[in-house]
Amino acid sequence: MTSLTRRRLLAAAAALPVMPAFAQSRPLTCGELTEAQTEGPFFKTRTPLRASLFEPDAKTPRLVVTGQVLSVQCTPVSHALLDFWHADENGEYDNAGFRYRGHQFTDAEGRYRLLTNVPPGYSGRVRHIHVKVQAPGKRVLTTQLYFPGEAGNRRDGLYRRDLEMRMSAQGAGEGAFDFVVEA
Repeated sequence: MTSLTRRRLLAAAAALPVMPAFAQSRPLTCGELTEAQTEGPFFKTRTPLRASLFEPDAKTPRLVVTGQVLSVQCTPVSHALLDFWHADENGEYDNAGFRYRGHQFTDAEGRYRLLTNVPPGYSGRVRHIHVKVQAPGKRVLTTQLYFPGEAGNRRDGLYRRDLEMRMSAQGAGEGAFDFVVEA
């Protein structure tokens, strides 16, 4: 029997395939489309073009959500439309204006970055962010993003684990989610 030496262990580790850093942000299976969900009663058209919905006077912390829009073949979808909206710190949606509402387009690599405030839960719902995603000329995906580890997730009838963001810390800070759409 061969003894395991430090040199052999290091040589074996060096022979393992190296996973690029961006691979962590890829969905586990690109072949599956992101699950659709209801848009709810508060969607508005003609939102402003902006990647920051951040309100500096809000009572909730800052949140950055990043990711990619991918095809079922795992190829980046450039110039995909993402329209985001969520409730304010009081659990209310701005139906008169565009507070916590806006749209943006992915870059050439299918990447997006949303800066906003952490939305609160409200009566009957856990914290969530609404989003519509559309590859150029294709069908619109309407869905919602959820925060992992929320006590009310299982009580919310719309919550789906597959739609949880990957978070750096529970409910605040930085999150990531990759959308898979028809492209």
